[in-house]
Amino acid sequence: MAQTDKPTRIPPELPKMLKEFAKAAIRAPSQDLIQWAADYFEALCREMPPVRQWSQQAALCNWTELTPELLKVLHSQVAGRLIVHAEELAQMWKVVNLPTDLFNSVMNVGRFTEEIEWLKFLALACSALGVTITKTLKIVCEVLPCDHNGESPQIPFSTFQFLYTYIAEVDGEISASHVSRMLNYIEQEVIGPDGLITVNDFTQNPRVLQ
Repeated sequence: MAQTDKPTRIPPELPKMLKEFAKAAIRAPSQDLIQWAADYFEALCREMPPVRQWSQQAALCNWTELTPELLKVLHSQVAGRLIVHAEELAQMWKVVNLPTDLFNSVMNVGRFTEEIEWLKFLALACSALGVTITKTLKIVCEVLPCDHNGESPQIPFSTFQFLYTYIAEVDGEISASHVSRMLNYIEQEVIGPDGLITVNDFTQNPRVLQ
């Protein structure tokens, strides 16, 4: 008995392509429509990638772009825990449809294993959006549950100190002495009696994180 070939997967763009063909056919010369159609599809096939490539492109398009809003969703799911297991975090990452390679990249940069310090993972994920340390810390402050006080997001200075020290350590281009001097300046000259630091405190102060 002859083996039956598996059905070929239809590219998802095919319905749209057929609609475009119908529109073009209306404007085609009426005297030789069959030849015109043959030429049309021959030219189209030269431009179309193979079915496997269609499938790969569709899979890539299904990924969601990382945003601060999605990081807020993940942070809310962590629910205040300091440690999250890698398998659980990978599943949460998958549920919000974020790229697996980005998750693996954060894991590699942070050298995380089975038990992950959530704030460190969050800081590195924010760095994928922030690029610079200042922008990364700004995003972290916006992601963490914080009192906006009507204006600028704010977090406890102790949390800021932990995140700034860690990000600078991973970055590797800022000396430990500079980090220490900067944190001492912020604690002595910037932080108020409430022990909170606002985004404006380190983004609009030319002596901080510049």
